[in-house]
Amino acid sequence: MASFNIEKRAKTDGSFSYRAVVRVKKDGKIIHRESKTFSKKELARSWGLNRSSAIENDQVFNRGTVITIFELLNLYFNDHDLWNGTGRTKQFVIKMLMGCDISKLKSNELRTSDLIEHCKNRRSAGAGPATIYHDIAYLRSVMKKAGPVWNIDANHKIFEDAVPVLIEMGLVGKSQKRTRRPTDNELDKLRDGLKERMDYRPNGKVRIPFLDILDFSILTCMRIGEVCKLRWEDLNEDHKTILVRDRKDPRKKEGNHMIVPLLAGSFDIAMKQSRYDDLIFPYNSRSVTAGFQRVRNALGIEDLRYHDLRREGASRLFEKGYSIEEVAQVTGHRNLNILWQVYTQLFPHKLHDKFLANE
Repeated sequence: MASFNIEKRAKTDGSFSYRAVVRVKKDGKIIHRESKTFSKKELARSWGLNRSSAIENDQVFNRGTVITIFELLNLYFNDHDLWNGTGRTKQFVIKMLMGCDISKLKSNELRTSDLIEHCKNRRSAGAGPATIYHDIAYLRSVMKKAGPVWNIDANHKIFEDAVPVLIEMGLVGKSQKRTRRPTDNELDKLRDGLKERMDYRPNGKVRIPFLDILDFSILTCMRIGEVCKLRWEDLNEDHKTILVRDRKDPRKKEGNHMIVPLLAGSFDIAMKQSRYDDLIFPYNSRSVTAGFQRVRNALGIEDLRYHDLRREGASRLFEKGYSIEEVAQVTGHRNLNILWQVYTQLFPHKLHDKFLANE
């Protein structure tokens, strides 16, 4: 049954606002809650009446069947159109959620208290706020698709009220911005280790040129997935540029092609690769990162990820005096604030070199 009430709230300027809160109960439990704030009580009351009426008339809640969250996640897993376009992190989280207690709940009966309990259980298991935030974000994403894709009732609006509570309780939160850059000594050790791996531990029939890929990744600021998809046909030898296809962009999943300059020695590294394949670096990106990780671990280098090489490359360009717009042309960032805040970690001592060069 749907009902609503009006909450009067005092504002800092002495005036009042009116919040209409609509609730839906089933078997004595609140299974849905939504709210909206207005400047006048009459507007809040009108909205509350209309929303309650819409729910009672089956325009919202009884339009589809009810299944468990596990079954809903399984539907997503088995939908190739959705699953194949999902990133590895989200896929991992969805599979993990299918084994959690929260998956036993009905799709239209999820409550804030259920989410709090799930987050506390995950915290007890050692997960941090940023990791748990992925649980909530990806579960919400799946539940929002329940109605339009499978005609399933899913209470996805509960997240609007739940997320602020989870943040306030410290159960979920954003990840800390990484500032890790490899030192010159660490890079020298990595190069020696990777060279030894190439000489004595070839990867099957094809030896991965770890050293070339390492240096190319730093000089171009490319993600390893981008490096391993570069094509000879997209290389412009006259201009020393290359077309990077489908660069990562949160606003555009495909077709985000970009011409990138191959600065410093990156062009020479590309040119010396064998041309037996359509790809310049025809290797599995996971195999490249796995080799990097094994060498890194053997050397005892802590808290260094392959993706940190992208930050290393961008920071080097800034230290050499490139403008933020010029660096963005290399890294592919559309949002310059993100480039500056996340991918820039300058070594203070390098500023002396720039000062001396300009004397």
